[in-house]
Amino acid sequence: MEEALYTSLEKLGENLSNVIRGKKEAINHVLLALISNGHILIEDVPGVGKTTMAKALALSIKGSFKRIQFTPDLLPTDIAGSSIYNPKDGTFTFKEGPIFTNIVLADEINRASPRTQSSLLEAMNERQVTMEGTSYMLPEPFIVIATQNPIEFHGTYPLPEAQLDRFSIQLEMGYPELDDELEMLFDQHSRHPIETLEPVLDLATVVQIQNEVKKVKVEKTIAHYMLMLVDATRKKSELRLGSSPRGALILYRVSQAMALMRRRDFVLPDDVKEAAPHVLAHRLVLETKARYSGVSKLGVVKDIVQSTRIPT
Repeated sequence: MEEALYTSLEKLGENLSNVIRGKKEAINHVLLALISNGHILIEDVPGVGKTTMAKALALSIKGSFKRIQFTPDLLPTDIAGSSIYNPKDGTFTFKEGPIFTNIVLADEINRASPRTQSSLLEAMNERQVTMEGTSYMLPEPFIVIATQNPIEFHGTYPLPEAQLDRFSIQLEMGYPELDDELEMLFDQHSRHPIETLEPVLDLATVVQIQNEVKKVKVEKTIAHYMLMLVDATRKKSELRLGSSPRGALILYRVSQAMALMRRRDFVLPDDVKEAAPHVLAHRLVLETKARYSGVSKLGVVKDIVQSTRIPT
């Protein structure tokens, strides 16, 4: 890849770091989702910077941004759009919903009903919306950044497995360290740093980097290693449901993206090891006994990574 594209990607990370203090790992995972042409799910308590992250990303790439606040009374047409009847000529005109943008913030996605949640499935997987038999393409690039509160919170609907499987990466923001939080206080002494944020690349460059990710080489032994990890999730006694083939495809792409971010044109096992927990964990379903025993899906994937032989 050209040096200018590497530089643009690094500047993008720096731009986000100026707004989101002390969250380098979270920022890297957002960038991985962006350049691998995927979507990201952020689960955490309110007020840790989930919405700010999405806004800062849109500003940094000169992208359009729409926020959809998911509530119990939200309807699918409030997201995708609807056909408006014109009484003058008796025709219907499609009015685009907020899904037609580059960066969609699906805020508190697990507060909406399952019917409304499922309205995102086609958009996330096929980059299009179908209304009354007609398909409407979404802009490029297109990324959904969904936030959700922990399922123990009042008034939430757990996302179904089919919905979770569409997300490339799941992460938690977490509380900042004391020093980072102190910097944040002074950053916002007079105004929010996002108000002065300048774009560092444009949409065409993002699409170009996404295409470069697809060119990153993956040796057959590395691909087999990915499948060994995926297959192990299907055999674990603690799991009722393992990773889908889509999970393997996304692990492949995110590993390519991670190699590119490290200025390589080939994937190493370390890329796969680092990507696997955040790509695979949210696709799994724990057995009831394991869940009540305190076993976590992320912990299961980390155990699988540690116990699976690395190819040489």
